[in-house]
Amino acid sequence: MTSGLWELVLKGTWTTVQLLVLSALLAAAVSFTVGVARTHRLWVVRFLAGLYTEVFRGTSALVMIFWVFFVLPPAFGWQLVPLWAGTLALGLTYGAYGTEIVRGALAAVDPAQREGGVALGFTAGQRLRKILLPQAVPEMIPPFSNLLVELLKGTALVSVMGMGDLAFSGNLVRLALQESAHIYTYVLLIYFVIAFLLTRLMRGLEHHLKAGVR
Repeated sequence: MTSGLWELVLKGTWTTVQLLVLSALLAAAVSFTVGVARTHRLWVVRFLAGLYTEVFRGTSALVMIFWVFFVLPPAFGWQLVPLWAGTLALGLTYGAYGTEIVRGALAAVDPAQREGGVALGFTAGQRLRKILLPQAVPEMIPPFSNLLVELLKGTALVSVMGMGDLAFSGNLVRLALQESAHIYTYVLLIYFVIAFLLTRLMRGLEHHLKAGVR
């Protein structure tokens, strides 16, 4: 490939990384907010949190991207740029999967720990912050690591909006060179390297958090 085509691939890689970071941050915020809400004592809060989870888990991420990018603008009279449309659609969709990770990890904490917090006079917020989350978060890391890799692969869906991510850039190079095998092999390798670095990072974070709990 020429230097210009390599530059196109590198720009696409950078766009994919940006989208991954932004949508992962949104998904993490949604996961913890809705996941904690699913354990709330008020049934209305639990119902609304469960409704969100079921709706976004039960819909296609690709269709959600179409909906955010093509349906919302005419309805509200504004237009999202592809990066923010992709961030919103992917963050909300994968955040719904993350809520179950958070809810399950919180539910797995020994009930005696909760009772101890009540006996000490902690409020619900203090029990969550000082007792439940420090024990639950390390257990969330492995499933969150898998979800993050799935989110990385899901970023390729934004190419349907004409966004210049790695998948879209790779296809442009393929069309320019009329060569599929080498181009898509390079694209696969780039995705693999990013995924490998993510899993190493999450594994290091898991060891650090578990050491802190011990």
